[in-house]
Amino acid sequence: MRVGIYNLKDPNGKDLAVQIAYENILAYNGIPSIRLRVEQPDFWEQVQGLSLFIMRLKQHDSDLQQARDILPVVEKDYGISCYPNQATAWHYDDKVKQYFLLKAHMFPITDSWIFYDKSAALEWAETAIYPVVFKLCGGAGSMNVILVKTPGKATKLIRRMFGRGIYPEKFLPMGAVRFKHFRLYQELHHLCGNLYRWSKGLDTSPLWQVHKNYILFQKFLLGNNYDTRVTVIGERAFAFRRLVRDDDFRASGSGRIDYDTSKIDMRCVELAFDVSRKMGFQSMAYDFLKNEKGEPEFCEISYTYVSSAVHNCPGYWDVELNWYEGHFWPEHLHLIDALGLPDLKMPEMDY
Repeated sequence: MRVGIYNLKDPNGKDLAVQIAYENILAYNGIPSIRLRVEQPDFWEQVQGLSLFIMRLKQHDSDLQQARDILPVVEKDYGISCYPNQATAWHYDDKVKQYFLLKAHMFPITDSWIFYDKSAALEWAETAIYPVVFKLCGGAGSMNVILVKTPGKATKLIRRMFGRGIYPEKFLPMGAVRFKHFRLYQELHHLCGNLYRWSKGLDTSPLWQVHKNYILFQKFLLGNNYDTRVTVIGERAFAFRRLVRDDDFRASGSGRIDYDTSKIDMRCVELAFDVSRKMGFQSMAYDFLKNEKGEPEFCEISYTYVSSAVHNCPGYWDVELNWYEGHFWPEHLHLIDALGLPDLKMPEMDY
């Protein structure tokens, strides 16, 4: 048995903590692993001898491009088990793909309006019921998400998206999170990071490509002062509530997490299990809001998430809604499921 870990780096050229976590768990259990890059002359020969191929991609366009190019070949043509597999990963960080997929299967996802034609979008904007939520198809932590209150604002966004487009990192108008919730430390950290990358000759340009020639609006669900994040890993569901920022409507990325399981609407847990089972997702995080009838529906999904947020949960539910107390690292559970090793041991780890 040998596990291949595709070697991705952070913007500073450093190893990703999640990759190190996989390696530490495997080493603790005596399972050899190897880091791989497609630039290696023997990359595909190395892939053929693997029991599992891990590619824990991030949201940056370069990572997504490599995943689109490599993962389908490894899984389909070489027949190697992958984490994530195609069912889990092909729609990652693309809210348009996710909406079409889940709507087609009649799951309760918040209504959205998606246009690839400028004239049709402008016509819709004249009669739409406001406010609505504008989103780019990619982004996390409330990045690229704003509330649009008037037809005029919607029209400006439509003309922009069907004109010069929007760079995600530079999208700061109309109450964008970065400056509305300004934190000096974070801004200094961001500036110092760019200076460090420049000094090392690393790329300091935006990590995303310009978005254009489509537009996505989502129905605004009034009265939600938190969302419910349910993370399903195999047959386990972890859940917590995320409170919205002050004077805002966005919960994602707020850092205000409530781990009190007595406040979790169990309908969210049941729905999350149902979707993951039917869609064949290895792992998926679901963000639930409540509609006008008080019924839960999810507005976004993501196969990646902050590991420590899941680990800090006091336990998880299984598919029968039995409760299991304890703290669990997601990477350990990913490997248990992907390798089929329920007795895989977990080392002391904190990252």
